[in-house]
Amino acid sequence: MELRTELPEVFDEFGEARRQGFLTVKNLKEQGQAVVGVYCTFMPEELVMASGAIQISLCSTSDETIPDAEEDLPRNLCPLIKSSYGFGKTDKCPYFYFSDLVVGETTCDGKKKMYEYMEEFKDTYLMHLPHNRDSEASKKLWYSELVGFKEKLEDFFDVTITEDQIREAIKLKNYERRAKQNFYRLGQLNPPAISGTEIFQVMYGSQYKFDKQEVIQMLEETTQKVKTSYEEGKVLPKKPRILITGSPMGGVTEKVIKAIEDNGGIVVAFENCTVSKAVERLVEEDTEDVYQALVDKYINIGCACMSNNQPRKDMLSNMVDDYQVDGVIDMVLQNCIPFSVESLKIKRYLNEEKDTPYLYLETDYSTSDIEQINTRVTAFIEMLEEETACTI
Repeated sequence: MELRTELPEVFDEFGEARRQGFLTVKNLKEQGQAVVGVYCTFMPEELVMASGAIQISLCSTSDETIPDAEEDLPRNLCPLIKSSYGFGKTDKCPYFYFSDLVVGETTCDGKKKMYEYMEEFKDTYLMHLPHNRDSEASKKLWYSELVGFKEKLEDFFDVTITEDQIREAIKLKNYERRAKQNFYRLGQLNPPAISGTEIFQVMYGSQYKFDKQEVIQMLEETTQKVKTSYEEGKVLPKKPRILITGSPMGGVTEKVIKAIEDNGGIVVAFENCTVSKAVERLVEEDTEDVYQALVDKYINIGCACMSNNQPRKDMLSNMVDDYQVDGVIDMVLQNCIPFSVESLKIKRYLNEEKDTPYLYLETDYSTSDIEQINTRVTAFIEMLEEETACTI
């Protein structure tokens, strides 16, 4: 494998990964590689890996096919759901097209009902998440869902999945998680080593490189290059340090990162699906029951679809401290009910328990609100600068 040597080239390579991955998946399919498409980080990739398939993220992040989706779905539905369905319905997403099986999940009512339409034109399997993460009944339900998913993969791909294969997959996936952690934790450096745009570019792009060993090597080498550059004194100017939380990001919604970094701030941390939410917690490797280990990992992802969502508060608390965060921006997609309703609890927690300023920012997959976002983000950053000045 030929690796880029300069950091801008490395970041660009990750940035291009989703587009270039289309050809990679096409070639893999021609070689007989099985492909599973998923929409959510709750999906246990270790089971897919153990089956010999590769897992691909299908979440769509553009409004291109929303009009097509609205022929079947309500207009007042989350843009992520409409975009995902629209790209599947129109076959405009190569990843969806090349997926042998699409696996959905009941993270919200809108997605759950959307999958009922999707199964009309794609082999689809639905995993039922419990609503409450703390009860024994919920853990038993998720345990049975994981076993059921394993059996579905065996039946669909005509393979046998052993517990030893699952254990090996757990170890490899944990290795990848550690490499990702080491990279995005570069955001803890102060003054900053790299921008939030670059952190997100690498983390988002890493989802579309399908050779785990290659991804791990690239992440490790990129992390070391950044550290070496930092030790040589190549740092970014000090600015208000922002953490982004909320709905999944990517594509059009990267306008929020741009608004922050174009208007006097810098994003140092992302508590969301694309970066840290599903990566921070590892799967226990030295355990007799591999399914229970997967239950303990995946049921504790701090998503707003679960009650209670103490894991999200705990992660935010740690990240505010570890990344020396000055303010938090909660980016929520329009009509994303779980995250919009939970936003008040997050605001109260950050303001009262962490003494950290908070901004709620609602948006969609259009570009029509960019100026409004710029105005609100600029005012928020100016407030942070004033507060900093008052404490000096």
